[in-house]
Amino acid sequence: MTLAVEAVSKHYGGITALTDVSLAVAPGEVCGLIGPNGAGKTTLFDIISGVQAPTSGTVRLAGRDITSAPPERRARDGIRRTFQRTQLYGHLSVEDNILTATEWRGGGGGLLADLVGSPTRSRRERERRRRVAAVMEAVGLIEVRALPAGALPVGQARLVELARAVVDQPSVLLLDEPTSGLSDREAERFAAQIARLRADDVAIVLVEHDVGFVMDRCDRVVVLDLGEVLAEGTPEEIRSHPAVRAAYLG
Repeated sequence: MTLAVEAVSKHYGGITALTDVSLAVAPGEVCGLIGPNGAGKTTLFDIISGVQAPTSGTVRLAGRDITSAPPERRARDGIRRTFQRTQLYGHLSVEDNILTATEWRGGGGGLLADLVGSPTRSRRERERRRRVAAVMEAVGLIEVRALPAGALPVGQARLVELARAVVDQPSVLLLDEPTSGLSDREAERFAAQIARLRADDVAIVLVEHDVGFVMDRCDRVVVLDLGEVLAEGTPEEIRSHPAVRAAYLG
């Protein structure tokens, strides 16, 4: 599904976080979103995912206006995200953290199915756990599947967030500083998942301070500065853009 942000602005009293920001990301496209701290990147993610409402502007998914839709509705429509500061259920195991992302679909049959041990309910539970196991294997979490998520170092915690975001196939994936704290090997696994999702026609928006990671993996890059779009183009165009070099790339 295509994600479109149209002339979005966000004000907090007299403070302006975003001004007339527009971008569109097509299925199978990876769009990088870069800029200095305070540029408005995470605020934009909050608006796309429904955590905050824009002061003005529109958010569309596959052409449908979702600006007023609650976060849970957007998640069920396929908009998933990770966070700059990891948000996991620390007391739950790695496996159960990832499994929570599939629970909204239900097991079928309601309470009665639970009480009688419905074969349909059991089959769906096995399918969910197989999917969780496959994702943990892909991102390198099998060996820590039983550990409480709160005991993990930051790199592995980010991989748990990624696994939770993609275990139920997304249509749009918002990645907020995903490589922060990752080892080189973990970053390679993360990049492999981005490539897989791209091949599956997921629209991906990547906020990342590692400019090299962005330039190597994105089709298009949008540069935010003080809440406004400073430039937009291919990685090559952004690398050579005078205003971007002066304000950010140096």
